[in-house]
Amino acid sequence: MIRPSYAAMMAVYNRRMNARIYASAARLDDAVRRCDQGAFWRSIHATLCHLLWADEMWMSRLDGWDRPRANLADSGDDVESFETLTIGRHQADVRLAAWADRLDDQALAAPLTWFSGAANMMMTADRAALVVHLFNHQTHHRGQVHAMLTRAGERPGDTDLWLVMAEAD
Repeated sequence: MIRPSYAAMMAVYNRRMNARIYASAARLDDAVRRCDQGAFWRSIHATLCHLLWADEMWMSRLDGWDRPRANLADSGDDVESFETLTIGRHQADVRLAAWADRLDDQALAAPLTWFSGAANMMMTADRAALVVHLFNHQTHHRGQVHAMLTRAGERPGDTDLWLVMAEAD
């Protein structure tokens, strides 16, 4: 089982990596951010939209956040402007870190039951495993964005957890 310190560390890693990714993406023209590059969610913009959507969806289950208004299939198109997306990402990262700082062993040990729109059924799973999934999902799609940014000529920097965590805020 993971400990609350894992979630706190990953929330910091998440915030730092998102700051890098968004800074790199902001230097690109909007057309480049929206260009279909063959990724699962097509483009940089759509992948970042999906990531914010997924974080909000999981946190609605884990911490009572409002559910995103879009469904999974539309999550890549959920936020139109990059500026609005950037603000939403920052706000979510702040809230995610605050949640991780409040997390305790009892909360991680409790199962979580929710309705999954993707599976179209009620689900129950180990909450600690779902917290790992939350951060793993972020890392997975952020890696895709990192590759698309690199392809566009940006250099978002190292992604290794130990290097990113060694940096000062």
